[in-house]
Amino acid sequence: MPETAQHSLSTTTARMLATTTKTAPQMLGISPRYLLRALPWVELEAGVYRVNRRRGFILGDGLISTYGEAGVVRVIAEDLCELPFLRGLDIALLAALADGFEQREVPAGAVVAEAGAPAERLQILASGRAEKRTVGQYGDEAVLDMLGDGDVFDPAAWVRGEPMPYQVRAATPCTVLSLERRLLTELAAREPALQAALRSYVEPGRARPDGESPIGLAAGHAGEPELPQTFVDYEDTPREYELSIAQTVLRVHTRVSDIYNSSIDQVQAQLRLTTEALRERQEWEMLNHPEFGLLNNVSPGQRVHPRSGAPTPDDLDELLTRVWKQPAFFLAHPKAIAAFGRECTRRGVPPVVMELFGSPFMSWRGVPLLPSDKLDLKGSGQSAPGTTNILLMRVGEAEQGVVGLRPSKVPDEVEPGLSVRPMGVDLKAITSYLVTSYFSAAALVEDAVAVLQNVEVSKFHDYS
Repeated sequence: MPETAQHSLSTTTARMLATTTKTAPQMLGISPRYLLRALPWVELEAGVYRVNRRRGFILGDGLISTYGEAGVVRVIAEDLCELPFLRGLDIALLAALADGFEQREVPAGAVVAEAGAPAERLQILASGRAEKRTVGQYGDEAVLDMLGDGDVFDPAAWVRGEPMPYQVRAATPCTVLSLERRLLTELAAREPALQAALRSYVEPGRARPDGESPIGLAAGHAGEPELPQTFVDYEDTPREYELSIAQTVLRVHTRVSDIYNSSIDQVQAQLRLTTEALRERQEWEMLNHPEFGLLNNVSPGQRVHPRSGAPTPDDLDELLTRVWKQPAFFLAHPKAIAAFGRECTRRGVPPVVMELFGSPFMSWRGVPLLPSDKLDLKGSGQSAPGTTNILLMRVGEAEQGVVGLRPSKVPDEVEPGLSVRPMGVDLKAITSYLVTSYFSAAALVEDAVAVLQNVEVSKFHDYS
């Protein structure tokens, strides 16, 4: 069949004379970075931020880490210092106590410790979840708290030789490590320092429920009684936060920047994407850094365990009881927010949607849930459902909340806390730029941030 004759200029040929409309370079790794946008920032004149606090006592409610080898679970001896009466002991003594722990497996639903029974054993929940239960004022059973990996029960009753103040019941299969009280007694008989620490620990009235040293006050009195005399004591060694850093050296060949610069500036395009990557890393560090990362600075009393694995309205309500003074926002992995939405749908309590930063967000009790992919999803894959954490925080210096830290001014600054410093051209005609971001984060008091730990994100329901 003969070819059809062409009667006009083809689009393929016409494109040779046309100007192409181009986008700026795109990058999949850019996220909204809601944490950086929602945090108030404190600009530092120097590189250190000191948080002065009222003097407090160590309450000894820290987590104790364990490790397993060949099915045998052991206590990490150094972590026994989380118990205040063991703090400062020689490592050999701690190791002797750690060796005294005995392992047992407890099935789901079984009682681990009975309320009112003698607390003859200090018990550590190495793995699993358990409920602290008691009988309420009207005779009904009440759940006081959920216990998770590393939680201890009950050190105060164990040291004092008192009955257990609550029942502990396994919600899932649990591995429990226990230490007999007589081992502590035998060690204290040989160690005067331990004897003194134990006496201090059991002395009544040593600390307020919030852990701070008391301030003497009088109220409700009549006449002319002698008023208490007091002062507010401060910590001797307040915590200092040094600004952290994220850096890279961007390299651009002069040939590229000289003759391939229209219509998009190559250097600016490279710098924009490099800056985006630095800001993404900055948000990750502010959450996960081992020293100043918010996840690693949540005090033990501010850690909440989910009751059924998936994040439920009850779990977020419990989180709100830990940060009840002006909570600002939840921060969660998008999959965790989706899992929470499914639990709300199952109960018929759809969350209210509110608008922030020009986008809609689910909220709970009026507090928005901001998504962040920097909250790692652990164990996700074919063999595990995946778990993550949900943070709740109060923000701002005036509210004694969480704040971001950055320098007030740095040389060659292009954005707050971020500088681009030219480093010259080398013998290969490559121009280098030092790109630096300075930052940190601080929680001014312990109840500024709380975390719902190890929530499952792969639980679905059949709504039919």
